[in-house]
Amino acid sequence: MGSRGDGDDRVYDSSVFDIEGFVAECQVANAETEPTRAIRELLDRTMSSPSSVADAMRPGEGGMSIIYSSPDLTVLNIVWPPGMVLLPHDHRMWAAIGVYCGREDNTFYVRDADDGATIVESASKTIEEGGVSLLGSQAIHGVANPTKRLTAAIHVYGGDFVNEPRSQWGPGDLRERPYDLEYVLREFRGTT
Repeated sequence: MGSRGDGDDRVYDSSVFDIEGFVAECQVANAETEPTRAIRELLDRTMSSPSSVADAMRPGEGGMSIIYSSPDLTVLNIVWPPGMVLLPHDHRMWAAIGVYCGREDNTFYVRDADDGATIVESASKTIEEGGVSLLGSQAIHGVANPTKRLTAAIHVYGGDFVNEPRSQWGPGDLRERPYDLEYVLREFRGTT
């Protein structure tokens, strides 16, 4: 990924994925007036060749890796083990997801009108290999890998995903509680 050196006209070579170049492009896109649009366009170009991303990232087992983190931008590589279901959670910042291997099934929720601490299912969306999706800052979703192989995706967040206080619903009932990153990491390892 690179720049021609003549202003904002960046040239993106989607046939070869370069993580450092991708992060640099994310930083530029995040500084634009419409960062979600710019990040979406970048992920669309990147996922036009999902196999080049897979070749560079080489997903081998479930996990969540921080590629880049700052107060205003986080880039993660997330690999879902076969059959994994992640409990509902929020981000409290926009997110852009590009699936480069497998499939993500997202279930969306809204707060129960009678009890704001619980949630009810509202919609669902599947992101196939090469697909990109945006989530707003108010989104609450759970994610599943329904396949018998790894699913892998680049997730870009408009903030500090690691340190932002947020919520999860579960394990158990769908009542709001503080987000437990260690629990989530154990889920990826299959040790919960």
